[in-house]
Amino acid sequence: MKGQRVLLVMLLLSAILFSCKRQKDNQEIVVQKENKTAKSLLQGIWINEDSEDIAFRAKGDSIFYPDTTSVPVSFKIIGDTLVLQGANVVKYPIEKQASHLFVFKNQNGESVRLVKSENPDDTYAFEGKQPQPINQRQLIKRDTVVVYDNNRFHCYVQVNPTTYKVIKTSYNDDGVEVENIYYDNIIHMGVFKGTTKVYSSNFYKQDFKGKVPADFLTKCVLSDFIFSGIDAEGIHFNALLGIPDSPSSYVVEVLVSFNGKLTLKSATD
Repeated sequence: MKGQRVLLVMLLLSAILFSCKRQKDNQEIVVQKENKTAKSLLQGIWINEDSEDIAFRAKGDSIFYPDTTSVPVSFKIIGDTLVLQGANVVKYPIEKQASHLFVFKNQNGESVRLVKSENPDDTYAFEGKQPQPINQRQLIKRDTVVVYDNNRFHCYVQVNPTTYKVIKTSYNDDGVEVENIYYDNIIHMGVFKGTTKVYSSNFYKQDFKGKVPADFLTKCVLSDFIFSGIDAEGIHFNALLGIPDSPSSYVVEVLVSFNGKLTLKSATD
């Protein structure tokens, strides 16, 4: 009899725990449920009430920006929060929303007041625009001829633009995080002694792993190779890796010895 009571108690406790867990799971589902009405209200083109500049266009599940460098981002409205889902998930508390008014707090905690555009010409700010790279994507060729110890060396550098995308997050005038798109380069470098090849290879930014911080490497562009000199060690170049539109950059020395050995040196080596 005593054993039956213990078993009954255990079954009751299990049922209670299961019920609580189920209730908690249901509550979480309710909390995470998207606010379809608020999302519908946000559809359209919105203008900053103070500056009268176009802020963004909400269309379907995406928000589009009027400049050509900012990538469209998917969005949801969950509860009273605008959630932008790009490279990062960013949340903005909504203070007020109506059919022609949208007020939210930006990254700095400042209230941003937007009003819905009634000017049909504002659609032209978004038509036919695709994200464009801010860097010029130009093919660059350089030939340098130097003489050392009565030997003539021909140094050749070619910067080749690619379609490899580099995404950089920044903040627009409304304090909203946006993603700007850039394109990386592949750089070919060759050194010849007369007609004899000393060294020739393509360089990618991943080749400098361990010479620059890993988090920097994901955000930067391999922008250039600059000849810096020749001495008893060999031919010296500076590889320039930088984050676009930012003063942040690293210079890695690329040394090619006269017998074709390659050495990479960072400032900390």
